[in-house]
Amino acid sequence: MNLFKIFLFLLLSCLVACVNTRPIQYVQGHFDTAQLSKIAIQEPVLQRGDLINILVFSDNFEATAIYNLPNATGYLVNDSGRIQMQGVGELKVEGLTKSQVTDLLNSKLTKFLTNPYYSIRFVNYKITLLGEVTREGAYTVQNEKVNIFEAIGLAGGLTIYAKRENVMVIREFNGKRQFARLDLTNPAVFNSPYYFLKQNDLVVVEQTRNKIENSDQTTARNISLATSVISTLIFLYTVFR
Repeated sequence: MNLFKIFLFLLLSCLVACVNTRPIQYVQGHFDTAQLSKIAIQEPVLQRGDLINILVFSDNFEATAIYNLPNATGYLVNDSGRIQMQGVGELKVEGLTKSQVTDLLNSKLTKFLTNPYYSIRFVNYKITLLGEVTREGAYTVQNEKVNIFEAIGLAGGLTIYAKRENVMVIREFNGKRQFARLDLTNPAVFNSPYYFLKQNDLVVVEQTRNKIENSDQTTARNISLATSVISTLIFLYTVFR
């Protein structure tokens, strides 16, 4: 039986050694840190279909209360790029950043409120990742700022079959669909206007051409190996019975 145990140990060791542990490499090559450090992070702008939450504060609580929704569900940016805000009326917000919305609100409310200030945030700031990532799906971004590597991290990273030299970003902006392809192995990715994702971006990670071929070969190899293991175990059981 000792020989039988030794055989099983060697067999398991062989199986473990056969596992593909090739690491996924991202950015490679030379980094021009002086150039990359100049990249500015762009504040997201409001688009049609965005849902934003706006809370108004001031030194006078009673006067402020009429500008806040009772349930704070948020304001939907309609097809005209406007929101209908309680106590203020219709506001054109499409294309504005949160800072610019603050300026717009100040222009409307400073004559009614003392020292007004605001809490403005996206309620539906999300991105979607599909393809060769560990966990496909839509992910809500709490801080309204995420780059392509952070997004992939949210999805558990790339699989070993990911085509990391050709990751596609699909973006809707001003009613038009934009497409961009990123090479995650090239330091130039940091200079891309698509490096920082925007709300509702769709990231599609394509598979390498040999995935299906490798999958078929792996299946055939595993079946062959399993058959050999079973045959060997039956033989050893017969010998040492």
